[in-house]
Amino acid sequence: MTDGGIPPQPGVRGTSAPPGSAWWSDAMSDPWRNPYTQAAVILPAEPAGDGDPEPVTDPDAPRARLWRPVVLLCLVSAVLAGTLGGAVGYALALRGGAVAGALPAGAGALDPPPAAVRPPESLAGVAERVGPSVVTIRVSGPQGGVGSGFVVSQDGYVITNHHVVEGGSRTSLAVVFSDGTAAPATLVGQDPESDLAVLKVQKEGLIAVDLGDSDSVAVGDPLLAFGSPLALANTVTQGIVSALDRTIQSDQSGQVRYYAAIQTDAAINQGNSGGPLVDAAGRVVGVNAVIKSVAGEQETAGNIGIAFAIPINQAKRVSQEIIATGKARRTVIGAEVGNASSGLTGGVRLETVQANGPASAAGLRAGDVVTRLDHHPLNDAIDLVALVRKYAPGSVVTVEYRRGSATQTASVTLAADAQ
Repeated sequence: MTDGGIPPQPGVRGTSAPPGSAWWSDAMSDPWRNPYTQAAVILPAEPAGDGDPEPVTDPDAPRARLWRPVVLLCLVSAVLAGTLGGAVGYALALRGGAVAGALPAGAGALDPPPAAVRPPESLAGVAERVGPSVVTIRVSGPQGGVGSGFVVSQDGYVITNHHVVEGGSRTSLAVVFSDGTAAPATLVGQDPESDLAVLKVQKEGLIAVDLGDSDSVAVGDPLLAFGSPLALANTVTQGIVSALDRTIQSDQSGQVRYYAAIQTDAAINQGNSGGPLVDAAGRVVGVNAVIKSVAGEQETAGNIGIAFAIPINQAKRVSQEIIATGKARRTVIGAEVGNASSGLTGGVRLETVQANGPASAAGLRAGDVVTRLDHHPLNDAIDLVALVRKYAPGSVVTVEYRRGSATQTASVTLAADAQ
């Protein structure tokens, strides 16, 4: 056809296009419209660089399983966390005592906390050091009982009160040590007036106490009292020095005793008698002997914070004499005394003065009123007797006295009585 159509193309059969149509302007060269058009494949130009071609991922290749490392990491973390938590919990349980006696294999003993380490100078350190030297004394028989004592030498000498062993015999005494072991004891000797006695035990490895100086203690010094109050062995109580040279008179079983004692508020009860009173350095400064009580009967007496101990200087002297001779000397001033007439000045009246005795040799006469002995004020006869008994025979003391309206002083050399 020639009317207004596209001229026939060579090799194209029956192909025509509407006249003036832009759509059909290249239809004869479009292979999708004209199957007889020659097809051409156009390849993209290669890049200008010399690098390796971009890697191509095979879409059909199997993908790597990335979840395995993640799961493995989680498992390892869980195991480590559990192990660490268990170790921390076990350590806390050991420290808190929840696992009794458990220690890691091959490990040494756990170090105690700082609060459990008591230095030797602490009260706990003193108690630990002195305790093995303190004994409980058991007296068998009708008048038996329990008291206390302490070892003063490694060969077995033990100091106690006379009234502790008063009802016993030489074959009815036994001592029990702090570790629970017991041994028979022999009565070496006793002095009823000073209320002291010495025992002897046969035992290896005895630990003796350190003896202090009772003249060097001061009011307010801390003290520890050891013994077996009410048969409760290995008891320790704490107090202070409440007073010094406290003069008291005690009448037990018809025996009158005088003490110029160390007063303490440490709790002391029946059974503490004979035990040591110890200073803060662990040295014995007294022998527990007497308590004050509001009870009417001795059997019901108990601690009210007023107790008395024989000064260790006196106890040491008397004990040494008992060990050496079997008895002790009694110190005297050579006069019979009585209370002076009441008044603000007080004092002790010398009723009689022994000829050639200590008081007479110092120029004292009957009727003189002694007001002080070595600066200790005297209010009644008990004060003078107790203070004189505290000193050793041969001691020189200063006596202040009144004769009429004049006050004088004298030096008196005390002596031992003739018993």
